[in-house]
Amino acid sequence: MGKNTFEENLENLDKIIESLESGELSLDDAIKEYENAMKLIKSSSKILNEAEGKLLKVIEKNGEIDIEEI
Repeated sequence: MGKNTFEENLENLDKIIESLESGELSLDDAIKEYENAMKLIKSSSKILNEAEGKLLKVIEKNGEIDIEEI
């Protein structure tokens, strides 16, 4: 599994979820797919954290530190 974009990770997660929901996988294959999903989630989380850090740096550089939580 190479370095994917966030969007690629989401697409791959959708495929894994579909295969798990189908009920057609053996237990071993289901476990492997689950492990792959966990790796994709971890990678996606890292991508989001990096994007947040970049955004905060841009806000800081512009002198506008007004971060609102939703």
